[in-house]
Amino acid sequence: MAATVTLEPAGRSCWDEPVSIVVRGLAPEQRVTLRVSLRDEKGELFRAHARYRADAGGELDLARAPALGGSFEGLEPMGLFWAMEAEKPWGRLVKRDVNQPFAVELEVLDGHEPEGGRLLGRTVHQRDFIAPGVRREPVRAGRVRATLFLPPGAGPFPGIIDLFGSGGGLCEYRASLLAGHGFAVLALAYFRFEDLPESLNVVHLEYFEEAVDFMLQHLKVKGPSVGLLGFSKGGDLCLSMASFLKGITATVVINSCVANTIAPLHYKDMIIPDLGSDLGKYTTTESGLFNFMNIWNNPLEKPYQQSLIPLEKAQGPFLFIVGMDDYSWKSEFYAYMASERLQAHGKDRPQVLYYPGTGHCIDPPYFPPSRASVHAVLGLPIYYGGELKAHSGAQVDAWQQIQTFFHKHLNGKKSVNSKL
Repeated sequence: MAATVTLEPAGRSCWDEPVSIVVRGLAPEQRVTLRVSLRDEKGELFRAHARYRADAGGELDLARAPALGGSFEGLEPMGLFWAMEAEKPWGRLVKRDVNQPFAVELEVLDGHEPEGGRLLGRTVHQRDFIAPGVRREPVRAGRVRATLFLPPGAGPFPGIIDLFGSGGGLCEYRASLLAGHGFAVLALAYFRFEDLPESLNVVHLEYFEEAVDFMLQHLKVKGPSVGLLGFSKGGDLCLSMASFLKGITATVVINSCVANTIAPLHYKDMIIPDLGSDLGKYTTTESGLFNFMNIWNNPLEKPYQQSLIPLEKAQGPFLFIVGMDDYSWKSEFYAYMASERLQAHGKDRPQVLYYPGTGHCIDPPYFPPSRASVHAVLGLPIYYGGELKAHSGAQVDAWQQIQTFFHKHLNGKKSVNSKL
């Protein structure tokens, strides 16, 4: 092996941090293939490859050299990361244990055959989900089942409650990464975890109120209010929290409905019914994937209007992040509805970010876009939409926009520049 593979930062980096990849010691204008792979906690293999040509000095810098084919094409310095695909059909890369990094192997092969060619160089890079100094604290307070991530330093820090969607469980990877940018983030489970309900049959908003109270009473969390970050079902829960609960300052929702979905929502003497759906309206793709976009009832139709979240009561500001190729539901339509309803009741116009070519599952940067996967609860292969390159770029930009929004409205300052 004659080639030297260098990644900066050296040795390890956080998953949401870009790295530079340089290969030295090649022949002038040598053709090579770069191959990257990792295994998740279940042992599933994810990998990508791209073909390149070294420069006249025998160096290959992915910041300057375009990929000539493979898993992607063009100048994409982080393409080897976001273009990884599961070897198993419909696999989705998620991080289940944020305490352990992903070990990413990068190989340099002679020639332009991804499965052949002499091995010229190899390195392993650790991708962390907890930045240096970030503290992870399991939370079992009253009924609340969660994990709190605290940035380094004395604090107090602006607080955020992070909710995922209808797959249930406790998802920590977004909260752990976000804590590395100066926020105290509570990753909150609400079903399918420990002693919480196994199924999402009914939701009591008092549970989420307990989580807000926990955050506001924590010595490391900066009051007098917190922010909310929700994806899919977690997004409409965040809208309900902002509409009924005190102590909410800023809310970000990612591909969410403006009505209450999946289960009735209870709060004190109030009940918001489930929007409801007609499973008979599903379609399937040529690959046998389920498309559920059209199964949901229209919240504007009279029989279903009671499921609308009362945004006239909501405390803003709001940021809606919309994948315009979302095949789970009509996120673009719902964001428009939310904007119109907020303004009709004298509220400020929300910030809405529309991302063309972007599907339902908008993750932090450099996660391979999940265009289809087996749903954790339904056990069915679901089509989520999205085009690989556009979706990947949207994840980078949305991550920056989320930080900017929360820094501005929880800290009163803007500290992140957004560039797509």
